[in-house]
Amino acid sequence: MPDRKEAQVRRLLDGPYPTVPAGLAAGAAARGDRIVRRRRALRRFGWAVLFAAAVAFTVWASLTRPWAAPPSGTSPPLEGW
Repeated sequence: MPDRKEAQVRRLLDGPYPTVPAGLAAGAAARGDRIVRRRRALRRFGWAVLFAAAVAFTVWASLTRPWAAPPSGTSPPLEGW
């Protein structure tokens, strides 16, 4: 069974090659350029969103100071009675 498939592949490779359409290389290059530009734009957009999120977090943290202890909800301890 594998010998038959191998022989068929060898016949395909040894035979005449099909003709390539005229604009195939130019179309492939144009498509590759579009893909590269799209990926570059998405990467820049992602970095911009990440930078904006970091700035927003920094502003929020500087205004609310979540690391500080919250004010006590009870009255101060009574001393001296």
